[in-house]
Amino acid sequence: MNNIDHILAKRPLIISGPCSAETKEQVLQTAIDLKETGKVDVFRAGIWKPRTRPGSFEGVGTVGLAWLQEAKALTGLPMAVEIANAKQAEEALKHDIDVLWIGARTTVNPFSVQEVADALQNVKVPIYIKNPINADVELWLGAYERILKTGNEQIGLIHRGFSHYGNTTYRNAPMWHLALEMKRRCGDVPFIIDPSHICGNRHMLQETIQKAMDLRYDGVMIEAHIDPDHAWSDAKQQVTPDGLVNILSQIVWRKEDIPTEELHAILLKYRTQINQLDNEIIELLANRMQLVEEIGKYKKENDVTILQVNRWKEILDRLCSKGESLGLSKEFIIQYFDAIHLESIKHQDMVMNDKKI
Repeated sequence: MNNIDHILAKRPLIISGPCSAETKEQVLQTAIDLKETGKVDVFRAGIWKPRTRPGSFEGVGTVGLAWLQEAKALTGLPMAVEIANAKQAEEALKHDIDVLWIGARTTVNPFSVQEVADALQNVKVPIYIKNPINADVELWLGAYERILKTGNEQIGLIHRGFSHYGNTTYRNAPMWHLALEMKRRCGDVPFIIDPSHICGNRHMLQETIQKAMDLRYDGVMIEAHIDPDHAWSDAKQQVTPDGLVNILSQIVWRKEDIPTEELHAILLKYRTQINQLDNEIIELLANRMQLVEEIGKYKKENDVTILQVNRWKEILDRLCSKGESLGLSKEFIIQYFDAIHLESIKHQDMVMNDKKI
């Protein structure tokens, strides 16, 4: 295992640095200060910045890569940058950048991802892939598969949240269920959180990191700047190196492994009970669908529509009230029974239109 592989294997992995490389002095001082914290494993800085609207600061460009080289020489920290196309990938490699990552605005476009993949054929450099800006696991998975086909197995994933129209607590809604689905599909691929872009502010960083660690993420990519209030981009979400130390010191770094046989036995008892309940839920759902099909036969014989809006509203109101009295959230009840309702409609459609079930 070479040095960068050894560093990236650390758990939790901490990647930090400014949103944007602004000046040589800013990059070097931030790298030195982060190194001195003893908490940071990899230094990151944005060299090319894809902005939503023209006129915003879009990065210093290739000149900033030389600053990263100097920062690496001063601190010994590996360097990481975001790339969006083949030219940027080639420039980063020329300047001995240790880790690359594909940004959310690139992941959303398969043509752009393929261009990067073509530039990285047979190149053994670690590359992380952020989720696409829109809530689409298939696009994220497709980007992962395109990079995997280059022969590179040093691939990681970054959860940075998804664009969400309208008011939201987060800058980019985390949509944890989508990230966990991607995590499930990709198995043991390193999976890290980018709380800076999820939150869009400093005050929510700690709770977001904690949730990710509780869900067994492998590390954190967090933005840090020597003078965040005057940063040229994303000032509100960046912290000082000291602020980073303060946040990380309050995180409970949980382990997946069960430390003792006694605790393992306790968990096994509860998990056995859960497995039994899950089996019963599946059997109950199957019984419910049998009744749904009988109703479908009746509707077919009497030319009644599948969807009965008032009936569905009555069911949801009753179940939400019942669920909340038992400690279940209204949001969960609606999501759970919406899925059951859609499956019920599918079964009745098959019955009423003579399709195979």
